[in-house]
Amino acid sequence: MRLIVGLGNPGPEYQWTPHNLGFLAVDELANRGAIRVERPEGKALVGRGRLAGEEVLLAKPQTFMNLSGMSVRELLEKHEVALDELLVMWDEVQLPFGTIRIHREGSSGSHNGAESVIGALGTQQFARLRLGCGPEHPLKGRKEYVLRPMKKAELAGAAEMIGEAGDAVEMILTKGIAAAMNRYNRRKEPAEDGKES
Repeated sequence: MRLIVGLGNPGPEYQWTPHNLGFLAVDELANRGAIRVERPEGKALVGRGRLAGEEVLLAKPQTFMNLSGMSVRELLEKHEVALDELLVMWDEVQLPFGTIRIHREGSSGSHNGAESVIGALGTQQFARLRLGCGPEHPLKGRKEYVLRPMKKAELAGAAEMIGEAGDAVEMILTKGIAAAMNRYNRRKEPAEDGKES
């Protein structure tokens, strides 16, 4: 069984903020698999079902972002899921808006939720899918930016990116992470500066 976790903050005031792109990605997967992600378990809302022919447990930690790792660790232990069967999805201001990146392992990239997961698991060696939400202009306040509601144009771009993330996750499940990285880690215009975590 695969454990697929989207990071975000609980509560309606955060629902449509960039920081909740991980939650929105889980919602997309839930819709595709007709999975109800609503059972409280392991400090998260979870749903179990099949996606792309594979058994999955979808989870949205309810601990708030900075403590997400507690939930991920608890779910891994309870369901006896190996680290190589874990996939975590989160927002990433270091990537251009609408860009996704998939990696087998890596640093948190200064993302508090990812840092919490790494700290709780004691390793960086788990698969992640990062959802780009970086603006075209330099950020003055990162926290303020990721916790504000997205504008109409951003919501449209986010919906397109979330759809692509759903396709990528299905490819990970059916063809493996290497195939998904090869397909979805392509550069988009304008060109990035090459910095990746």
